[in-house]
Order: sequence, then structure tokens, then C-alpha cells
Amino acid sequence: MKPPLVSVITPSFNQGRFIEETIKSVISQEGDFFLEYLIMDGGSTDGSVEVMERYGRLLKEGKWPIRCNGVEYKWVSEKDNGQADAVNKGFRSAKGGILGWINSDDTYIPGAIKKAKEFLEAHKDVLMVYGEGYYINEGGEIIERYPTGLDIKRLAEACFICQPTVFLRRRVLEEVGFLDPDLHYCMDYEYWIRISKKLKMGHIGEFLANSRLHPETKTASKRLEACEEAVGMLKRRYGRVPSSWVFAYAHVKLENRLRRGTPFREYLFKAVWGLSSAYEYLRINGPLARKTYNNP
Repeated sequence: MKPPLVSVITPSFNQGRFIEETIKSVISQEGDFFLEYLIMDGGSTDGSVEVMERYGRLLKEGKWPIRCNGVEYKWVSEKDNGQADAVNKGFRSAKGGILGWINSDDTYIPGAIKKAKEFLEAHKDVLMVYGEGYYINEGGEIIERYPTGLDIKRLAEACFICQPTVFLRRRVLEEVGFLDPDLHYCMDYEYWIRISKKLKMGHIGEFLANSRLHPETKTASKRLEACEEAVGMLKRRYGRVPSSWVFAYAHVKLENRLRRGTPFREYLFKAVWGLSSAYEYLRINGPLARKTYNNP
């Protein structure tokens, strides 16, 4: 059989201090496959373009060791409409039968693509596979394991799929479509939900990627906006929002209004959070909402 073409997309915008690690982790992947690597940059002004150019030259001049059957490396730097739009542009340009997506501050673990490719070859009925992942800090040190889950029926309760560990068959785009460009924080979470409702997913019990935590990430710097978007998305997709998300939403809203300090303030925060959580749950779901998440 001819080795498959695997396409990996990296959306990027002003991640100059991390993108080199991302690029190296992708083009260093080893295995019996051809790699197409597409970087969709949103017009960075922080040195990202220089990094992308440098690795393009290294590959073109044969100065980077290729450990797979071949690497086709492309990048563009132009204004886009956000991360989801950049990923969608990459998906539309990609030629591979297997698709991956890794952000410009995350990294693949050696062997990630090989393991995903072999899993999909062995499980023809699986359209999307995901693996285990680590949280890493700004310096690339492991913080902890990403809280990956296996029960897809519980996906409404938490986003337990580590985004850079995901690999898709091209058929997913044909049957489910692309990312929702109107979402700016939970576009991956919403995509997993849509896929889970129509297609079979698989899990690899090995570590495939690292998800970086740092203050500039969108979900860290704009927690309230991210939580509000997730709550609204879950309400649309399932008809109600699970209590875990409602409590998280109430907690973040209060954090924006109260500062922790003295024991009294801490006690007050917890008391008000409890009342606020109950209010938000009733407001979002209604007092008699009884729908389950198994068959949204």
C-alpha cells in the first residue's frame, strides 16, 4: 500500500516565542507516511514570519533531517477572521486523507503521527482518534496529565479531549463540516460534540501531544468570555447546560466582581458562589429541565 499523506494544520498569530517548538515537533515526526504541514498565520508582527521562513529554507536546502517519507511545508501570513477561520482555511487547502491540527504554542510528542496513523489503519470504522496529553508550562516543562476521558456520552459535562492529540479522516469534513467560525474559544469542543453525534471516535492510551498553559492563552486571559461561549454552545447543542458548567460559569462571573483576601471575603465568596450557581442553573436550564445528554 502507498504510505498515506497526513496533513497537519497550525493556526498562528503572534506566537513567536513558541512557534519554533511547534514546527520542530511536527517536522521531526517519524514514520511510514508523507507529511504535508500547513501554517496559517494571521499576519503576525512578532517575529513568527522569520521563524516560518527559516524552517522553510532548512527543509528546502535539505538541512533538516527528514524522518518520514517526505515533508511538504507551506505557510501563509495574512489577515483572517480568527482561529477557527484559520484552521478551516488549512483544512480546505490540505490534501491528506488524515488531518491533524496543532496550535502554535503546543507540541507533538515523538511518534504521535505514527501512532495515530497506525490506529486508524487498524480501525477502519473510526473516523476520529484522540490520545493522552500533558499540560506544559511556558518553558515546556510538564505540569500534569490532561484530564482525558473515555465515555463520549459524558462529553457535555467537560471537554476531556486534548485538542492537539486529535487526528481525523477527511471523511469527517464531508459528513460533519468544518469548525464554526463564529466561535472563538470553544470551537474544538463544539466540533468534538458534533462529530460524536454522527461518527465513531477512538482513543489511544498513549501520550501524543502537549498543551501549553500560559497567561496569554485566550481561555486564560478571557475566562469569562470563554465560559459564556461554552455555556451558550452547550445550550444550543443539548437544550440544557450540565451543572458542572453552570457552577464553573458562576464561579468565573464572581471572580470578576470579588477579590479574594481575608477569611471573611473567602467565606463570602463561597457563599455567594453557591447562591449564584443555583440562580444560573435555574436561569439557563429552567427548573423542570430533564433532558439527558446521551441523545442530544
